[in-house]
Amino acid sequence: MRAASLADAVPLVQIIEARFEPMTPALLDAVLAIEQAAYSHPWTRGNFEGTLAAGHQAQCLLAGGELLGYFVAMPGFQEVHLLNITVAPAFQRQGWALVMLDALALWSRGQGAEWLWLEVRIGNARAQKIYLERGFARVGVRKGYYPLGQGEREDAVVMSLRLAQG
Repeated sequence: MRAASLADAVPLVQIIEARFEPMTPALLDAVLAIEQAAYSHPWTRGNFEGTLAAGHQAQCLLAGGELLGYFVAMPGFQEVHLLNITVAPAFQRQGWALVMLDALALWSRGQGAEWLWLEVRIGNARAQKIYLERGFARVGVRKGYYPLGQGEREDAVVMSLRLAQG
Protein backbone atom coordinates (compact mmCIF):
# COMPACT_ATOMS: atom_id res chain seq x y z
CA MET A 1 0.00 0.00 0.00
CA ARG A 2 1.44 3.37 -0.96
CA ALA A 3 1.40 6.42 1.26
CA ALA A 4 -0.96 9.22 0.32
CA SER A 5 0.76 12.20 -1.19
CA LEU A 6 -0.16 15.87 -1.31
CA ALA A 7 -1.09 15.42 -4.96
CA ASP A 8 -3.73 12.90 -3.91
CA ALA A 9 -5.27 15.31 -1.41
CA VAL A 10 -5.24 18.55 -3.39
CA PRO A 11 -7.26 18.81 -6.59
CA LEU A 12 -5.48 20.37 -9.53
CA VAL A 13 -6.51 23.95 -10.15
CA GLN A 14 -6.38 25.35 -13.64
CA ILE A 15 -5.08 28.91 -13.64
CA ILE A 16 -6.60 31.12 -16.28
CA GLU A 17 -4.96 34.37 -17.27
CA ALA A 18 -7.62 36.83 -18.28
CA ARG A 19 -7.48 40.31 -19.75
CA PHE A 20 -9.92 43.09 -20.55
CA GLU A 21 -10.34 44.43 -24.07
CA PRO A 22 -12.76 47.07 -25.30
CA MET A 23 -15.90 45.62 -26.84
CA THR A 24 -15.71 46.17 -30.59
CA PRO A 25 -17.99 45.30 -33.51
CA ALA A 26 -15.62 42.39 -34.26
CA LEU A 27 -16.50 40.83 -30.87
CA LEU A 28 -20.27 41.25 -31.18
CA ASP A 29 -20.96 37.78 -32.62
CA ALA A 30 -19.29 36.17 -29.58
CA VAL A 31 -21.00 38.63 -27.21
CA LEU A 32 -24.41 37.89 -28.76
CA ALA A 33 -23.88 34.13 -28.50
CA ILE A 34 -23.27 34.47 -24.76
CA GLU A 35 -26.11 36.97 -24.31
CA GLN A 36 -28.58 34.59 -25.99
CA ALA A 37 -27.34 31.59 -23.99
CA ALA A 38 -27.51 33.46 -20.68
CA TYR A 39 -30.86 35.27 -20.83
CA SER A 40 -34.50 34.64 -21.69
CA HIS A 41 -34.73 38.25 -22.96
CA PRO A 42 -31.26 39.04 -24.33
CA TRP A 43 -30.01 42.34 -25.65
CA THR A 44 -30.07 42.56 -29.44
CA ARG A 45 -27.22 43.39 -31.79
CA GLY A 46 -28.81 46.83 -32.10
CA ASN A 47 -28.65 47.31 -28.32
CA PHE A 48 -24.92 46.59 -28.33
CA GLU A 49 -24.25 48.64 -31.45
CA GLY A 50 -26.13 51.54 -29.89
CA THR A 51 -24.14 51.40 -26.69
CA LEU A 52 -20.86 51.29 -28.65
CA ALA A 53 -21.96 54.25 -30.77
CA ALA A 54 -22.88 56.18 -27.61
CA GLY A 55 -19.36 55.66 -26.26
CA HIS A 56 -20.40 53.76 -23.14
CA GLN A 57 -17.79 51.81 -21.22
CA ALA A 58 -18.03 48.33 -22.79
CA GLN A 59 -15.38 45.78 -21.87
CA CYS A 60 -14.87 42.13 -22.72
CA LEU A 61 -13.07 39.73 -20.40
CA LEU A 62 -11.04 37.24 -22.43
CA ALA A 63 -8.75 34.30 -21.71
CA GLY A 64 -6.74 33.38 -24.78
CA GLY A 65 -9.29 33.54 -27.58
CA GLU A 66 -12.23 32.67 -25.28
CA LEU A 67 -14.78 35.30 -24.23
CA LEU A 68 -15.49 34.80 -20.51
CA GLY A 69 -17.88 37.71 -20.12
CA TYR A 70 -18.48 41.40 -20.63
CA PHE A 71 -20.00 44.49 -19.11
CA VAL A 72 -21.54 47.71 -20.40
CA ALA A 73 -21.78 50.81 -18.24
CA MET A 74 -23.01 54.34 -18.84
CA PRO A 75 -21.18 57.19 -17.14
CA GLY A 76 -23.19 60.11 -15.79
CA PHE A 77 -22.54 63.05 -13.52
CA GLN A 78 -20.58 61.64 -10.55
CA GLU A 79 -22.09 58.21 -11.15
CA VAL A 80 -21.93 55.18 -13.41
CA HIS A 81 -24.90 53.00 -14.30
CA LEU A 82 -24.18 49.31 -14.98
CA LEU A 83 -26.40 48.36 -17.91
CA ASN A 84 -25.31 44.78 -18.58
CA ILE A 85 -22.88 42.36 -16.98
CA THR A 86 -22.77 38.79 -18.20
CA VAL A 87 -20.54 35.78 -17.62
CA ALA A 88 -20.63 33.04 -20.24
CA PRO A 89 -22.61 30.08 -18.84
CA ALA A 90 -19.55 27.79 -19.11
CA PHE A 91 -17.56 30.13 -16.85
CA GLN A 92 -20.18 31.02 -14.25
CA ARG A 93 -19.59 30.33 -10.55
CA GLN A 94 -15.83 30.86 -10.95
CA GLY A 95 -15.58 34.44 -9.68
CA TRP A 96 -15.50 36.22 -13.04
CA ALA A 97 -18.47 38.44 -12.21
CA LEU A 98 -16.55 39.71 -9.17
CA VAL A 99 -13.50 40.40 -11.34
CA MET A 100 -15.64 42.45 -13.73
CA LEU A 101 -17.43 44.32 -10.91
CA ASP A 102 -14.10 45.20 -9.30
CA ALA A 103 -12.71 46.41 -12.63
CA LEU A 104 -15.83 48.51 -13.23
CA ALA A 105 -15.66 50.04 -9.74
CA LEU A 106 -11.98 50.89 -10.23
CA TRP A 107 -12.67 52.49 -13.63
CA SER A 108 -15.67 54.37 -12.20
CA ARG A 109 -13.60 55.80 -9.35
CA GLY A 110 -11.02 56.90 -11.92
CA GLN A 111 -13.79 58.79 -13.74
CA GLY A 112 -14.66 60.66 -10.54
CA ALA A 113 -17.88 58.72 -9.96
CA GLU A 114 -19.19 58.65 -6.41
CA TRP A 115 -21.87 56.01 -7.06
CA LEU A 116 -22.33 52.86 -9.11
CA TRP A 117 -25.96 51.97 -9.87
CA LEU A 118 -27.68 48.92 -11.34
CA GLU A 119 -30.98 47.10 -11.66
CA VAL A 120 -31.32 43.34 -11.25
CA ARG A 121 -34.33 41.08 -11.69
CA ILE A 122 -36.10 40.60 -8.37
CA GLY A 123 -36.03 36.83 -9.02
CA ASN A 124 -32.26 36.72 -9.64
CA ALA A 125 -31.13 35.92 -6.10
CA ARG A 126 -27.71 34.67 -7.23
CA ALA A 127 -26.83 38.00 -8.88
CA GLN A 128 -28.18 39.97 -5.93
CA LYS A 129 -25.95 37.92 -3.61
CA ILE A 130 -22.90 38.78 -5.75
CA TYR A 131 -23.74 42.48 -5.65
CA LEU A 132 -24.32 42.44 -1.90
CA GLU A 133 -20.95 40.68 -1.42
CA ARG A 134 -19.32 43.58 -3.25
CA GLY A 135 -20.92 46.17 -1.02
CA PHE A 136 -23.99 47.16 -3.03
CA ALA A 137 -27.13 48.05 -1.10
CA ARG A 138 -30.75 47.58 -2.12
CA VAL A 139 -32.26 51.04 -2.48
CA GLY A 140 -35.56 50.53 -4.27
CA VAL A 141 -37.75 48.58 -6.66
CA ARG A 142 -38.80 49.41 -10.22
CA LYS A 143 -42.20 47.83 -10.80
CA GLY A 144 -42.59 45.88 -14.06
CA TYR A 145 -39.12 46.81 -15.27
CA TYR A 146 -38.15 43.57 -17.05
CA PRO A 147 -40.13 41.58 -19.65
CA LEU A 148 -41.06 38.02 -18.70
CA GLY A 149 -43.00 37.00 -21.81
CA GLN A 150 -46.68 36.61 -22.62
CA GLY A 151 -47.31 40.18 -21.50
CA GLU A 152 -45.93 39.59 -18.01
CA ARG A 153 -43.33 41.84 -16.36
CA GLU A 154 -40.87 41.36 -13.49
CA ASP A 155 -39.82 43.95 -10.95
CA ALA A 156 -36.22 45.12 -10.67
CA VAL A 157 -34.28 45.69 -7.49
CA VAL A 158 -32.33 48.95 -7.71
CA MET A 159 -28.91 48.69 -6.06
CA SER A 160 -26.12 51.18 -5.49
CA LEU A 161 -22.52 51.15 -4.34
CA ARG A 162 -20.93 54.22 -2.74
CA LEU A 163 -17.54 54.64 -4.43
CA ALA A 164 -16.25 57.84 -2.82
CA GLN A 165 -17.05 60.08 0.07
CA GLY A 166 -18.33 63.39 -1.25
